[in-house]
Amino acid sequence: MWLTHTSATERRTLLAAASGYGVDGFDYMIYTFIIPALLAVWGMSKAQAGYIASASLLSSAIGGWGAGVLADRFGRVRILQITVLWFAVFTCLSGFTQSFGQLLWARGMQGFGFGGEWSVGSVLMAETIQARYRGRAAGLVQSSWAVGWGCAALAYWGVYAILPPSLAWRVLLWMGILPALLIIYIRRHVAEPPIYLEMQRCEGDTGGRRHFLAIFHPRLLRTTLLASLLSAGMLGAYYSVTTWLPTFLSTERHLTVAGTAGYLLVMIGGSFMGYLVSAWLSDALGRRRCIFLFACCGAVLVIAYVRIPIGGAQLLLLGGPLGFFNSGIFAGMGAFLAELYPGDLRGSGQGFAYNFGRALGAACPALIGVWSARFLLGDLIGAMTAGAYMIVIAAALALPETRGREFSPAADAAV
Repeated sequence: MWLTHTSATERRTLLAAASGYGVDGFDYMIYTFIIPALLAVWGMSKAQAGYIASASLLSSAIGGWGAGVLADRFGRVRILQITVLWFAVFTCLSGFTQSFGQLLWARGMQGFGFGGEWSVGSVLMAETIQARYRGRAAGLVQSSWAVGWGCAALAYWGVYAILPPSLAWRVLLWMGILPALLIIYIRRHVAEPPIYLEMQRCEGDTGGRRHFLAIFHPRLLRTTLLASLLSAGMLGAYYSVTTWLPTFLSTERHLTVAGTAGYLLVMIGGSFMGYLVSAWLSDALGRRRCIFLFACCGAVLVIAYVRIPIGGAQLLLLGGPLGFFNSGIFAGMGAFLAELYPGDLRGSGQGFAYNFGRALGAACPALIGVWSARFLLGDLIGAMTAGAYMIVIAAALALPETRGREFSPAADAAV
């Protein structure tokens, strides 16, 4: 087991990053479960539900880049604590809202911390772990999203079993305050990566640092554009499926709350395995080949899931492979983006590329919601996801392979 070859410091950092991303997953995915309740209780349209989802994702794009810039300036650990507290507080406040406008604002504000947590946590992990295990570590962190998603599905089933829908959705959002407790662990057990401290000393000796906009310098511009497109395709496909799948299952496949939760748990189990397998493949095959493989398989499976008129048992079985490829594609993403940028721009570059891609991908749930008035929801999910994966394939083929890249001031100078 590769974890036995890591130090206690590496394992503590992995735990902090994975925990943060797991609660990120819980807080974001809770909203996808309560959409049917909001449609019924508030009389919201599907378009409005899509706007709320997209608002959170758009603000997360801003927050993710901003947090990355601040992490380069003030440290990974300090900014990580702020982002965790921010998204926990605003997720909880979302449960007190009384109208579409209020919930739109609260979820939009929550997004700033949601985006920042991944940006900072993934850089912190990438700089702490050994290069030969970086892909597997990134995948382990990503797998915690499936754990958070699974907890959201179980909470959805449990809370709706004992409370009426008009109150249950609020309780689920109020539970979002619990991740704030993670800050205590981070403060006590997580230190800044040695490579970051070394970078700070080098900047002190030379008397300068590059501006965060240097990621748009001609030397890095192509990398930034391609990495942003890669992120946009991956996230657009993912958000198209996860935002609307619970509603698709309840409205077009007519599943109950318990039935929807059961189908999603199968998909979540597949997602967890996909993260772990893809993480290993990312180190074994390389970042680009792994992404290409998962994009191709993901496109085929999502179209089959929403388009083929199969029975309940077949739909249930297909959910595992769908989750495996739709989520597993992200396993090496944190390592890949970190390896594309030099140390003094790692937070800024990774934060911008991933979160600008998130902003573009955020349009997908809203477009599906708007177009659902004219087309079947399943058809829209399939078409949007397949198109997004085509973008992923093109960008992956154009980017360089970075597997095994070491982090040091000398190596960064070559990036």
